[in-house]
Amino acid sequence: MTGMLPRGLYLMRWSAFWTWFVGLILIVMVFYHGGLMFEPGSGAGWSITSVFMLLVVYVGGFAVYEGLARSPLSNNSTVFGVVSFVFIAVVVYLMKEVAGFSYRAYVIHTGAMFGTIMTANVWMNIWPAQRKLIQAIKNGDAPDLSLFGTIAKRAEHNTYLSVPLLYTMINLHTSVTGAASSVVYLLAAILIGWLGVKCLYMLSAKPR
Repeated sequence: MTGMLPRGLYLMRWSAFWTWFVGLILIVMVFYHGGLMFEPGSGAGWSITSVFMLLVVYVGGFAVYEGLARSPLSNNSTVFGVVSFVFIAVVVYLMKEVAGFSYRAYVIHTGAMFGTIMTANVWMNIWPAQRKLIQAIKNGDAPDLSLFGTIAKRAEHNTYLSVPLLYTMINLHTSVTGAASSVVYLLAAILIGWLGVKCLYMLSAKPR
């Protein structure tokens, strides 16, 4: 059983990477090369601002998340959730109103930011903690109990991100204009997804 555990973790982290990588390739093909980043006739196009927003999506999102997750704010799930939601709302607003991303573009790039955070979480937080636990068990040492908390917390964060990430992917076959493309709908979907996950966690914690 212990011999199978590292192999299972190996598959977990590499499946996370390849899922993210394939998603990135699809975004490059469909949006960057396919011309879906900006609404036709809007006057928006590639600029320093739009490129900067891509850096925010692929780098800044995880950097801010990591700072929040390592701060005392993460000890209070409500405060952590509110601050995270405000940050997401700011990023979505900037993508649409400042960088000029189309409806489909800012929706999928919100999902790309979530997917990047989830993948980086696996590789930079969950897997290193698991590796330390495995090594301690192999050496016959007492494992650092704080590592269990790290794994549980980061896995929980990934679960919260996975539901709105799914929404951003399945919503891409739609195309809306005007008021229907308001960022409010995306933010509402994120909030509803988080509340749904919260309810599931609460139900699973109840004694049976």
